[in-house]
Amino acid sequence: MRTLGKLILAGIVVFAALQLVRPTIPAKPATAELQAPPEIKHILETDCYSCHSDERQLAWFDHIVPGYWLVRHDILTAREHLNFSTLGAKPAAAQKATLFEAVNMIQLGAMPLPSFLKLHPDAKVTPEELATLKAYLAPWTPAPSQPPNTPVAIPAPVSLTAVPPEFNGFPFDPNFETWKLISTTDRGDNHTFRFILGNEIAVKAAQSGNISPWPDGAEFAKIAWQQELGPDGLIRPGQFVQVELMLKDAQRYKETEGWGWGRWRGLDLKPYGTDARFVNECTGCHQPVRGNDYVYTLPITAAKINGEEVVNNRAAALTATLPYQPLAWNAITMYVDPKTQTTATLYGNDAAMHAVQARGAASAAPDVFPGVVSKYPPGAVLALVTWAQRDDPHWFGARIPDAPQSVEFVQVAAAGQTSSYRRFAGTGLTEDASSSAAAERTNLLLGLAPARLP
Repeated sequence: MRTLGKLILAGIVVFAALQLVRPTIPAKPATAELQAPPEIKHILETDCYSCHSDERQLAWFDHIVPGYWLVRHDILTAREHLNFSTLGAKPAAAQKATLFEAVNMIQLGAMPLPSFLKLHPDAKVTPEELATLKAYLAPWTPAPSQPPNTPVAIPAPVSLTAVPPEFNGFPFDPNFETWKLISTTDRGDNHTFRFILGNEIAVKAAQSGNISPWPDGAEFAKIAWQQELGPDGLIRPGQFVQVELMLKDAQRYKETEGWGWGRWRGLDLKPYGTDARFVNECTGCHQPVRGNDYVYTLPITAAKINGEEVVNNRAAALTATLPYQPLAWNAITMYVDPKTQTTATLYGNDAAMHAVQARGAASAAPDVFPGVVSKYPPGAVLALVTWAQRDDPHWFGARIPDAPQSVEFVQVAAAGQTSSYRRFAGTGLTEDASSSAAAERTNLLLGLAPARLP
């Protein structure tokens, strides 16, 4: 008993001594708070400010070491990623973009941290509060504007083999433009379109369902363009914004969730980061989808995967009786019809893709293919797949392809001959042999400008 008493006394002494090891949690008045309506700020102040602001809001038990050390670490890490006390210094668009990310973190259950909520249940964002935040963000208004009718100077293409690596040493892959399409995204939160391309390893993994986890060597390119509203009411890819790369190598990149990350912005492909710490932004953003091996994209594939919202089987439901299977081809461009809430992607066979010459198209005018049939050689085949849209379950403010509505093919004929047009639509994608708009649709497919690449 004496020994036990001594141990208890020693424990009390050590515990009391540890209370003196108390590094500070800096606190100061807000310098530039988020600009938002009072009801939005009230939700954030109640549920988020205890970690994501320069205020110090600790419960009585948060002051007890060693719990204090954990709370301090969480607060300082949270402030580094998002600080509502200084967010107002950023442009309005950047403030809203940050709110979109925050809403997605909440929606996916990543924020507030589940471990934090166990002891701080008052920080839980209620369904009503989440609905209020979403209504305020209103991602699908206003629509993108039509570009001015003035010539735009487009810089000469950069040498993809000379693009510098990111600041963490992650290399740029100059082959990304040749990869196959895995999915597309219509981002209403920032009015951009995205192609998500995969290298051969990634495409084979998606087709076979071997994505939990993705195999080493799988690499993605997420290409973003600003949206532009055309005079026909269709929204098309406009100015190139950036390309982001992800490369899976579980051992080499074990410190960053098994993935290498990089982002290059603008037609000159300037590295995004200012130092190697930029990768924390990548891993932090992808943390909510760690159950999907940190990948937000739902690949369009017929492979059956256990679990919900892992792959997009509905969008892959193209009947085997089609004359071609365009999902195995490369993508040329896409558009969205806001009136019908459909999204369409234009694919091309090898002959068509050779004609596109994406690198050369980057230095041409945006209307590089203004309906001129001869730009595609005989034997080139174009396929326009049109899907209904649905909300992206992984990102509030984005839409992805849903069930196919139609598939249209144009096969380019030799000079002096008429190119053939075929349309398949409806349940089962049966052929519509009575199409009265064949000539108009042929010109549309042949006239869609390739999305601009660097």
